[in-house]
Order: sequence, then structure tokens, then C-alpha cells
Amino acid sequence: MRPLAPVDGPLRMNGWLICKEQDEMLNLAFTVGSFLLSAITLPLGIVMDKYGPRKLRLLGSTCFGLSCLLIAYGAYKPNELSVLIFIALTFNGFGGMCMTFTSLTLPNMFGNLRSTFIALMIGSYASSAVTFPGVKVIYDFGAPFITILVVWAACAGLVFLNCFFNWPMEPFPGPEDMDYTVKIKFSWLGFDHKITGKQFYQQVTTVGRRLSVGSNLKQKELITKDANKLCLSTMDLEMDSKPQEESPSFLKTIITPLFLLSLVTMSITQLRLLFYMGAMNSVLESLTDGDLNTVSLYSSIFGVLQLLCLMTTPVIGQIMDWKLKDCSDGEEEKEPLSKDEPKKKRRDRKTQKVTNALRAFFLTNFLLVGFGVTSLIPNLPLQIVSFILHTVVRGFIHSAVGGLYAAVYPSSLFGSLTGMQSLVSAVFSLLQQPLFLAMMGPLGGDPLWVNVGLLALSLLGFLLPLYLVWYRRTLNKEQEQKRDNMTIYVKINGTNIPEAFV
Repeated sequence: MRPLAPVDGPLRMNGWLICKEQDEMLNLAFTVGSFLLSAITLPLGIVMDKYGPRKLRLLGSTCFGLSCLLIAYGAYKPNELSVLIFIALTFNGFGGMCMTFTSLTLPNMFGNLRSTFIALMIGSYASSAVTFPGVKVIYDFGAPFITILVVWAACAGLVFLNCFFNWPMEPFPGPEDMDYTVKIKFSWLGFDHKITGKQFYQQVTTVGRRLSVGSNLKQKELITKDANKLCLSTMDLEMDSKPQEESPSFLKTIITPLFLLSLVTMSITQLRLLFYMGAMNSVLESLTDGDLNTVSLYSSIFGVLQLLCLMTTPVIGQIMDWKLKDCSDGEEEKEPLSKDEPKKKRRDRKTQKVTNALRAFFLTNFLLVGFGVTSLIPNLPLQIVSFILHTVVRGFIHSAVGGLYAAVYPSSLFGSLTGMQSLVSAVFSLLQQPLFLAMMGPLGGDPLWVNVGLLALSLLGFLLPLYLVWYRRTLNKEQEQKRDNMTIYVKINGTNIPEAFV
């Protein structure tokens, strides 16, 4: 790749003056803006976990609508009111982040498809930039700029009304949080046995069927004689709404190896993607020998390809939700067709979630390495492949991390963990500014060695899937140990099928 040769006279793109110093200043603004938007997610996540998303979403939609009105008012008299743009953009960024962040709680309503809908939400956010070309087309057709902003503010008002009337006061509970326990007192067996609500009907039906059908007259007489002892009454059922185990605290959660490795993976990926976006114009200028029309064309192609985020993120969501509907927390399958056929154990839900996350992160890191390789090759048409991989990885990594937190950790910590991850990634991504200055200064505009270093750094992203392999083995050993401990059985009718166990 050849550095851009100096050209006599000022350079212009789309009528605007451009220069090396301007690129450095714009990259600094891009870096700081990205950091602030990501850093604000931690306090937002803590507030959302404590008070729920409703109040935060109402505040966010209000700030976003107010920002649109402030920009419209400033555009009415730009010479006197241009200072309002800074206040308006502050409200705009804060309000938009509030609405985006609170939307991530909606997928809790979709049970086994939660990760898929989280991916859809993240994909829609990541591809939202494609709406601006549409707005520009409307503006080019003669629609007043102030009218466009007022309509945008009205859309924010619709979001406010929808949240006010439809969103609940309390947070959306996750599928695991909606589970409950039925305590059954088997006084005739001499012990108490706790089962979950979804197992209650199956267990009582199985026991009742075994007790109601005898193989000989003696068994039937025995059942008739002791009917009052064998029948379960409503007095034997107690609803227990208390959680079976206490949820880990936020401080204990953020020091777990799983969360720390997710921070490493996310930070490295974020730095790799943001550096490419910040240096893209300079790299394209080098590849086109200063042909600014070609640079503008490729920049437009990169913008349109952002729509791929919305189209591809459901793929990673489906990987995260793969076969979860066939899983349960250790319960057995339905009654076998034949009497001698043993019951099959269903897949363990947590183990399946870890397996799905392992596949998702391996695929994402593989694509990230592929993106790093294509970035090393100084070929202009090949950069379209880099654009596609950049967009896909950008949607995949956020969806995979969000799905991992939703699958492994309690939903009451989802906002705080996502905010902490965004904050750490934002701090780490500040390194893109010195990397950009090194590329434009000592390296003479050639990003080769920076890309080589980032490619080597990207390999650390495989530490997370490797840890998930070990974590899955640990879960499998725990499940085997749990099955070995279930050795106390009550056998009825001379069969080898366990009717109840402790």
C-alpha cells in the first residue's frame, strides 16, 4: 500500500475542504463521541436494573424529542442560535442511548427465543445509520429541514406514549425468573420433595397412574384400603415463591473468568472495528492515489452495507437459541411408548446455552480474523469484502455478548453487566487515536503494521470459546455427579422405573 502523495493546492470532497489535520481532528471527535456513548451505558444499566426500564425510556424519548426541537429551532436562525447544537446533541445522544438500552429488556418476553430478539434489537440499532440516506433524499426533494426534525420529534412522542401506556412499572422478568416451585408433601412416603411448576403435572399424573392401576386383586384391594392415604389433597401443596438460590452480586459477577474474558474479547474486537472505521477514508485515499470520487463511492457503499447488521444478526441469535426448547433443568422426557423402554434424559438447559455461546463466539472470532486478513491486502475491490466482514462482525459480537449475559447471568444484572462491558470497551477503544496518529505520522499513512498488530491481538478473542469448552466440561461433570447422587428410589408395581427420587 502506497502512502498518499502530496498534492499542490487545497483538496476538496463534495465541495468541502479536506486535509490531513482535518482527518486527525475528525478521528479524535469520532473517538471521543464513541467513548462517551459507550461509557454512559454503565450508569444507565445500574439505574435500569434497580428501577426498571419504563422511567428511563420515558426520560430518553423526552430528551430525544427535545433535541430534535432544539436543532429545528437553531436552524431557524443559525447565526444567532447555532450554540444550541451542542446542547441538542447532548440530549440526542443521551436520549437515543436510553431508548436503545431499554429496548434490550423486551426480548425477555420471548422465552427460548430471547437471544434471537436481542440480536434483532442490536442489529436494528447497528444498521440505523441507513435511515440518513433516506432522510437526505427527502431533503433533496425539497422537504424543509425544520419540518423533517419536527416529524422526528413527533415520532419520539409516539415512543413516549407507547411506553407510558404499555410498558410495566417493574422490569421484564427473564424466563428463569418466572419459574416457580410447588412443594409436595408426600406424607405416605415419609419425605418431602420439591419439584418445579412445569414438572408438577407430569409427576402427579405419573404417580397417580401407577397407583391407580394394579397388576392383581391384592394390589387393587390395598389401594382401595389405603385410598385416603394415597390421595394427594390441596393441603399437601404449598406454593413457594422464594428463589431456590440467592443470585450473585454485581461485584462477584464482574470478577468471574467468564465475564473477564468477555471483556477481553469485546474490547479487542471494538478496537479493531473502530480503528478501521476511523482510518477508512485515509486508507481509501491511499488505495485510489487520491481519487476522491472513488473514495466517496466506496464510503457510500460502506454506509449502505450497514443494513447487513439487521439482516445477519438473527443468524447469531438462532445459534445462541439452538435447541433450547428441547432442554429442561434435568427433567425427564414424556412417558415412553413401551413399558420396558427407559426414559430419556432431556438436555440440560445451562449446558446447551454454554454450547451455543461457544459456537457463536468461535464463528465471530473466525470472521474477525478473516476481516483482519483482508485488511492487510492492498486491493481496492477486496475492501468491499472487508466492508461486509466488518459489518457482520460488528453485529455478531454485540449480539453474542448480549446473548451470553442473558443466558448465563440473572436478568436483574443484565443492564449493569452490559454497561460495564461497554464502559471497559470504550476505555480500551481510546487506543485507536494513538494508533491513527502513528499511522499518519511515523508510518507515513500506511496502516500495514498497525493491522498486523491488531490481527495478532485479535487471536486473543479465542480465549473465551476455549474457556467455554472447559466450563462445559465442568457442567457435564456436575450433571453426572448429580445423577449419581439420585440413588434413593421408590419402586411401585415391581418395575425398575423410579417414581420419585431425592
